[in-house]
Amino acid sequence: MKKAELAIFGGAPEIKSPLKPYCVIGEEERLAVDAVMRGGILSGYVGAWCDAFDGGPKVREFESRWAETFRCAYAVAVNSNTSGLVAAMGAIGLCPGDEVIVPPNTMSATAMAPIVYGGVPVFVDVEDETFCLDVEKVSAAITSRTKAILAVNLFGHPARLTELRRIADENGIYLVEDNAQGPLASEDARYAGTIGHIGVFSLNYHKHIHTGEGGVCTTDNERLSRRLRMIRNHAENVTNELAGGELTNLIGFNFRLTEIQAAIGLAQLQKVNRLVSARKEIAEELSRRLGVLPGVIAPKVRPGCNHVYYVWSARIDAEKTGVPRNILARALAAEGVPVSVGYVEPLYMLPVFQNKIAIGSSGWPFTLSNRSYHKGLCPISERLYEEELLEVHVCSYSLDRRELDSVIAAFEKVFEARDSLMQLLQV
Repeated sequence: MKKAELAIFGGAPEIKSPLKPYCVIGEEERLAVDAVMRGGILSGYVGAWCDAFDGGPKVREFESRWAETFRCAYAVAVNSNTSGLVAAMGAIGLCPGDEVIVPPNTMSATAMAPIVYGGVPVFVDVEDETFCLDVEKVSAAITSRTKAILAVNLFGHPARLTELRRIADENGIYLVEDNAQGPLASEDARYAGTIGHIGVFSLNYHKHIHTGEGGVCTTDNERLSRRLRMIRNHAENVTNELAGGELTNLIGFNFRLTEIQAAIGLAQLQKVNRLVSARKEIAEELSRRLGVLPGVIAPKVRPGCNHVYYVWSARIDAEKTGVPRNILARALAAEGVPVSVGYVEPLYMLPVFQNKIAIGSSGWPFTLSNRSYHKGLCPISERLYEEELLEVHVCSYSLDRRELDSVIAAFEKVFEARDSLMQLLQV
């Protein structure tokens, strides 16, 4: 193959038109919004203990339907996954100096949520096949100061949730799941987001299902559900009767979902199985046809798990490809493929951890712990970020069969011309 045939060397790209953004808002959602607008109630909350403390009729209906869909006892709607994580930290009674075990390869909100309550994130490395917390390393990181494990079901694959829940229960701590990317993901027929003491889901606009912005917390524990509800809606104004005598850390926020968002969420829930299945089909086709390319390690799925593929995340073995991952990614992007590399830099490299200043200039809450955030802390996460991970964002685009074939053809084209790509290293 001639060098000029690759777009990066001036040839025509394999994908000639922009791919269609993922959009699952249709007539059902429009009718649901119209009904709320005609009813005139856009929010049913009052920030004090009364009949309206838990919101309007659509919010309550949405929560009930969510709990039914995901087979959990309680669902508490919030205005984002980030808010849900913060509420979860308050619900478990996180106090200044308490430690929370988190993975480093996740969206920053996961690690920021404990800091809101003065908690200290403790970064633990991940498995290099599923990119989720390494259970043995979690066990080794637990101390008398550990309050919770905050596991992330990254890219839609469940962490080892049953094992993590066992570890949490044996140590008298909590397991909280950040399940932003994993609706309908499962481990041994149990939904991710319902195995921990609290699960947190995202309804952000580029997730499998969405309400523009939004989130849901799930739990089977009535006490935790009550505390989540209070934190969502100005807990400081709630009577001691509802709090059950527990007012520690229950300063509340406005984390409330609107009636319009809840109505959209109800419409989205009606088609969640179809929407998630469509993402899975795309990802599984990518794995089947791209996993045979030299040096491409397609996403692994643990036995007993259902992976829902918010992102199709391959590992690149540069020794087998003969080309560094970043060069392959540049060539694929030139062909029109929506790829990215590394996902996120390990979060402990962020200035907030490197400088150990989170709130004010005193270094608090890091002054309450001797935890270090040095380079090399989580070597697998660093290797995945720096050398191996290459992602196709299947939840960002609505790929039909022709477009999916074009994405795959672009990969094949680039891999057939790997030798010619090496000259890019000289540029």
